[in-house]
Amino acid sequence: MLTRYELKLPRSVYSGEGALDRIPELLEKHGVKRLALFSDRAIEKTGLLELPLSRIRKTEAQLQCFLDLAPEPSYMEAQAVIDECRSFQPDMIMAVGGGSVMDTAKLASLLMTGEHSVKELADDTGLAGKTVKTMMIPTTAGTGAEATPNAIVAFPEKQLKIGIVSTEMIPDEVILDAEMIKRLPRPIAASTGIDALCHAIECFTSNKANPFSDLFALQALELILHNIEAACNDPDALEAKNKMLIGSFYAGVAITASGTTGVHALSYPLGGRYHIAHGVSNAMLLMPVMHFNEPVCRPLFAKAYERCFGGAGMSEEEKSLALLKRFDEIVKGLDIPVSLQAFGIGREDLEELVSAGMEVKRLLVNNMRTITAEDAREIYLQLM
Repeated sequence: MLTRYELKLPRSVYSGEGALDRIPELLEKHGVKRLALFSDRAIEKTGLLELPLSRIRKTEAQLQCFLDLAPEPSYMEAQAVIDECRSFQPDMIMAVGGGSVMDTAKLASLLMTGEHSVKELADDTGLAGKTVKTMMIPTTAGTGAEATPNAIVAFPEKQLKIGIVSTEMIPDEVILDAEMIKRLPRPIAASTGIDALCHAIECFTSNKANPFSDLFALQALELILHNIEAACNDPDALEAKNKMLIGSFYAGVAITASGTTGVHALSYPLGGRYHIAHGVSNAMLLMPVMHFNEPVCRPLFAKAYERCFGGAGMSEEEKSLALLKRFDEIVKGLDIPVSLQAFGIGREDLEELVSAGMEVKRLLVNNMRTITAEDAREIYLQLM
């Protein structure tokens, strides 16, 4: 465990019933005259945008919407939207969406001067500082992007997704309102919810784990494990959905204080090369990586089980394996794909996957059990 650690959080977080009603006062507090709203066409089609828009109309802020954001964008696609936004010269950027929307908005908040590009920022995160304040309104309970200093973009020439990390990207204002995820399709709710679960357990078992990250990771894990199924299966389970939003946020804070590990490291090539949704690729890798880590992480898995379920009279090994069994039940119960064959990926692709996965050293070094190329090969093989 680290002996020095830090925690950086958004300035304000608003949750619970009517959280969206805080929008007018927040825009007034920040003196917002020109508001850029980042979202995407899929969210627009659901009618969800009307929820924040109805509040924005109560203010005098001039609004421009940027809705042509690609899902899980390349750095070029993110740059195109950022360039378009720059001409509007906003004094706040509001993101209404999932991880890709929020990540693009966070990058935009650092690049409004036009001095640097997304690609340059990926090479050197020290190049730019925040010039525009941000407000995040997530429409999934999973990515935790509303809490993190991270932005994930694809680099097609490397066939890999790369995380750009800068504390300058930590959002200023966050609104967690269950109305924004009430109509979320079950497959998206499931995959993003499992993504949040991955964040929580990976951060708790990371080599960079510390008292700050443990606090948020364990609370996130408890909230997610007890609410994910109801939140995904029952459109009217607003209490469970609200707890999932909070759990996802807490897991995002844990990322900020600690960091994800082998699941995320090995999932990046699946998104970068084969365009598998981030939450789905993490869900597929969760059980293989957790079972690989179990001999080393057993005391921590047992502690997590005790926190979430009790376990009086059970041995450390029994509690550890019971936690992994519960993970497996959730993944299977939510009908998330668990085979790469469903995405046209076979053994002929194995070596490229291994090679790309081993390049994600930023996250591999966090894994408590060292993952070698041979280990990665065996983990990917379990999905074929």
